[in-house]
Amino acid sequence: MMSQIADEIKNEIKKRRTFAIISHPDAGKTTLTEKFLLYGGAINLAGSVKGKATARHAVSDWMEIEKERGISVTSSVLQFNYGGYCINILDTPGHQDFSEDTYRTLMAADSAVMVIDASKGVEAQTRKLFKVCTMRHIPIFTFINKMDREAMDTFELLDDIENELGIATCPVNWPIGSGKEFKGVYDRNTKKVELFSDTRKGTTQGEVRKIAIDDSGIHDWVTDGQLGQLKEEIELQDGAGARFDQELVSKGELSPVFFGSALTNFGVETFLRHFLAMTTSPLPRTSDQGEVDPMEEKDFSAFVFKIQANMNKAHRDRIAFMRICSGEFEAGMDVYHIQGGRKVRLSQPQQMMASERKMIEKAYGGDIIGVFDPGIFSIGDTLTTSAKRFAYEGIPTFAPEHFARVRQMDTMKRKQFVKGIQQIAQEGAIQIFQEFNTGMEEIIVGVVGVLQFDVLKYRLENEYNVDIRLDSLPYEYIRWIENTETELDKLTGTSDMKKVKDLKGRPLLLFVNDWSIRMTMERNEGLVLSEFGR
Repeated sequence: MMSQIADEIKNEIKKRRTFAIISHPDAGKTTLTEKFLLYGGAINLAGSVKGKATARHAVSDWMEIEKERGISVTSSVLQFNYGGYCINILDTPGHQDFSEDTYRTLMAADSAVMVIDASKGVEAQTRKLFKVCTMRHIPIFTFINKMDREAMDTFELLDDIENELGIATCPVNWPIGSGKEFKGVYDRNTKKVELFSDTRKGTTQGEVRKIAIDDSGIHDWVTDGQLGQLKEEIELQDGAGARFDQELVSKGELSPVFFGSALTNFGVETFLRHFLAMTTSPLPRTSDQGEVDPMEEKDFSAFVFKIQANMNKAHRDRIAFMRICSGEFEAGMDVYHIQGGRKVRLSQPQQMMASERKMIEKAYGGDIIGVFDPGIFSIGDTLTTSAKRFAYEGIPTFAPEHFARVRQMDTMKRKQFVKGIQQIAQEGAIQIFQEFNTGMEEIIVGVVGVLQFDVLKYRLENEYNVDIRLDSLPYEYIRWIENTETELDKLTGTSDMKKVKDLKGRPLLLFVNDWSIRMTMERNEGLVLSEFGR
């Protein structure tokens, strides 16, 4: 009986595909996510992302500020079933000011889909996020979007990806025209042209017509000029391009490339089918006790990669998102919280459709679930039923690059203010510091990107009913003091240095100039400073 249960769990894990979608802002990432959900039957009408009050909003953009501005500022989690697979999509913010949230989300993914605007090629944020993927050696799949608009030359786009990102490309299909002349794509494997009907801006799935490239009927759909150009380009690509190699794809060294338009559904389902066939079931994860393989480890284990407060305004609750790495999850189960050193019950387990939730009874390795957090979890925490008591590798803290002093406008709302700023800090979007030798009266906020200041102000006002003023500070560098026996009040620094401590009481130093860091270390023999918080 036990082996049968194990086989059932193994089969469930094999069905899982967990991936993140990354892109530069406005490349169409959130629209592509919506279309995946449409094909999976999870939604009936796809909503594009526009900053208008009257527009339908994308399912994955659930924060009010996202709906107002038409940008994604927090990663969201979406699950749906398609073609016998259970798919977990991690939709990430494209804007560089939210790169820390994206980085943590990529830690929970087994592969990544990179969305590129066909008219712009590789953009700055794509480059930054791509580096995170290569650090983890995760497979990267490229969807070149917006082919229904004027696009760069196809070979130029491929060269751009290879030169800018340093990864080989292998087009699985090839576009026929672009803009108003975009007819569809040619599948290099089946040697058929896939023609797409317009689908009223992509609100329905549309039909795909497939015609062999040498079929005489193709001339009814594609001009002689387009057909001649297609054959010429395919011949060039076949002769000079990289061959498809599944092993290189799995190592993150070769990116399969697909062309289409998420807005009009051109090429979306084709991409989804190929992607699922080329990706693997959940991968092993590194822990302090070695690799944990979901196909061999029977015990439940997971790590927290995201915490989000106030997803449900009615309950003012706090959800810890965790990636299940092995075993079977059951609602209400007791697990050991490694960092907390005690057993906890995982209550109110739910799976997400952005802010929409459904309570669940079971989940498996590869799934992303949210559980109620009474304030005991931190990003990077490990939970397990294993007697081995292992911990998954931690998620590093990014050093903030922008700082501001927070001033509360109404001192009568002190309690809400402290609660709000601490809860938002625990999500990892901001870091808060106190002036040395003062309490919570003087709070300094550090962020990776300045837009996070706007999000902080907006959320404190709308979720905690607290008005604040942010006064910009000139500091650009932060250093944690590694040798904790150092007495801060005896530390000799420079005139532009500020002594602070974090929420855990650890001492830190803020600097305006990088040369001040070297000078401070020279003046204090034995002082050890670090760029990362542990």
